[in-house]
Amino acid sequence: MPTKIDWESQIGRRLRFRDLHVFFTVVQCGSMAKAATQLGVSAPTVSEVIADLEAGLGVRLLDRGSRGIEPTAYGEAFRRRGLSAFDELKQGIRDIEFLADPTKGELRMGCDESIAAATLPPIIQRFYEKFPGVVLDVDEGDLRTYPPKVRERGFDLAMTRLRPDMNSDPFDELNVEVLFNDELVVAAGMQTRWARCRKIDLADLARERWILTAPGTWNYQIVEEAFRARGLDMPKVSMKTLSVHLRTNLLATGQFITAFPHSVLNLYARRFALKVLPLELPVRPWPVVIVTLRRRTLTPVVDRFIESAREVVKSLAPGSKARRLQPP
Repeated sequence: MPTKIDWESQIGRRLRFRDLHVFFTVVQCGSMAKAATQLGVSAPTVSEVIADLEAGLGVRLLDRGSRGIEPTAYGEAFRRRGLSAFDELKQGIRDIEFLADPTKGELRMGCDESIAAATLPPIIQRFYEKFPGVVLDVDEGDLRTYPPKVRERGFDLAMTRLRPDMNSDPFDELNVEVLFNDELVVAAGMQTRWARCRKIDLADLARERWILTAPGTWNYQIVEEAFRARGLDMPKVSMKTLSVHLRTNLLATGQFITAFPHSVLNLYARRFALKVLPLELPVRPWPVVIVTLRRRTLTPVVDRFIESAREVVKSLAPGSKARRLQPP
């Protein structure tokens, strides 16, 4: 049974910023040898730091198992709480650096591919007009990875799309701010006969070659719902992909039909000679949101970036305003 820890004598005067960094690296790597390589120190040095931490706390923090080193229950508690403290210290240093020179700093974010392809570029352009020296680290991934990465402080923020049928569980402990509501539209190349039509029935496109995202995605479900409502079978899907770059380039050949978020066509319609077809789809709000950790103080860099996002959205869609969703 662990004894009560005397903070002043056992920890307060001995725990160093470097010790936390070593501990987190060992947990992340799952090996003291790998952690030593990543930190650029010897394995005995890493072992000594961990041993000192365990001696000070009076409990074992790490266990060696078949899958490498894993935190014990004590180690996981220390990691979870220590991560917040470690992050706040790093945030404080980043704040000081930015305040000393507002043109510099760093921001880490996750972003859906379709947002990174269309909505993010004008936001970055607006942001860099004021803060050209800031380094943006953008990771294009999947909605499922964003809440954990924001919650674990791997991202300062994430920009993603919310599916209206999602529950609030993935966003527990997170702030979710709606920048704007997007919508799905059907598009084709400007040189196709469909681009010259003033009115199109969904049945007219049933035999066309479609490019869609995978079944189960919001994009696919809306198209499927539209065909089902007309008593039609889904058209033949020639390609399944999330890539905006691939879809826009193939659409420009005039051989395919696809469905895009309207925000994507705002940027790419003229560039690739594409046109939104006069076709009605089920009206479903498709919110584009910024996600941040609720109890984390944002750095000035992150605040300025979010301000730039709001400004761009307001300029692209007059009258629209960013709004916060109620906490789950």
